[in-house]
Amino acid sequence: MELLREALAYAQSRPDLFWEAFVRHIVLVLTAISIALVICVPLGVWTARSRFASLTFINLVNTLRVIPSIAVLFLMLPYFGLSFQSAAIALTILAMPPILINTDAAFRTLNPAIREAAQGMGMDALTIFRKVELPLALPIILTGVRTALVEVIASATLAAFIGAGGLGNFIVLGSQLRNEAILLVGAIPVAIMAILAEVGMSALQRSVQAPL
Repeated sequence: MELLREALAYAQSRPDLFWEAFVRHIVLVLTAISIALVICVPLGVWTARSRFASLTFINLVNTLRVIPSIAVLFLMLPYFGLSFQSAAIALTILAMPPILINTDAAFRTLNPAIREAAQGMGMDALTIFRKVELPLALPIILTGVRTALVEVIASATLAAFIGAGGLGNFIVLGSQLRNEAILLVGAIPVAIMAILAEVGMSALQRSVQAPL
């Protein structure tokens, strides 16, 4: 408890610094997840319907999954330097595999009879996708988003190593000074955010599954 009180006192003594790091962390996470969604949901629909796309992109993202997060961050340095942009690109790469793989699985496992029934009712392809396929696929897609979100929240702490800011700054500083209280100023909010993301996304999944 004493350590937690020290951490709280440190954060309260530097509110501007703490909130700047907190907001930076959130922006990093939301940027990476948003870009990954824009890229991977359409790509996942394509890979589910094209053998060529599936072999190409699913194998590519499976390869990306084995690269450590910190390695991806440092690979960005020669191209974008110590910047927010480097961290955002690296975290987007980290977020892509679970979203793409789950989107592919969601559309690949849809019963063809459902699409045929919708066509028989006179629906065009876009209407079938929007009103039939996407709602049925959404719970599985959200599973991938949940996984990606939790991973990115945790991995965004590594952005501090390349000068991109975020709550990782406190973790790095605490490690350098061997001060566990400062380290907890960064670690505790990240842990809370990861838990809230897990719980929130699970609740969202249940809500979209309920009508099905």
